[in-house]
Amino acid sequence: MGTTATPQHRAGTQVAATGLTLFAGVMLFISGVLDVFRGIMAIAEDDVYVSTPNYLFKFDLTSWGWINLAFGAIAVIVSFGLFTAKTWARVMGVGIAALLLIANFLSIPYYPVWSLTLIALYAFIIWALCVVRRDPLGD
Repeated sequence: MGTTATPQHRAGTQVAATGLTLFAGVMLFISGVLDVFRGIMAIAEDDVYVSTPNYLFKFDLTSWGWINLAFGAIAVIVSFGLFTAKTWARVMGVGIAALLLIANFLSIPYYPVWSLTLIALYAFIIWALCVVRRDPLGD
């Protein structure tokens, strides 16, 4: 009979993987909540956003608000799955972070410094979720 060898990971690798997943979950939660607030501000037609008349990807401010509100709410929900280290949450976390990265890229003219900050944060979240090879806590 043949035996199959299962790869043994060092404890330090599992701790690092758990730490990166939890850190990405916390960052996704915080940025998701901030995107929800950003969406509410845009839907309420507050004077926080600057009007840009000659912008190639022009959307109504209310449209941006609903986009940010929906994606932010999904990010918050996915972050709870990341706290339990579920594979579906890592996959969804990468997907929603990528969509939010694109949405923030498209909203640079409205709020440039905050959009660039969130782009960097979402890029780090994607990296942190992709570098983990397997679920450290299991499904």
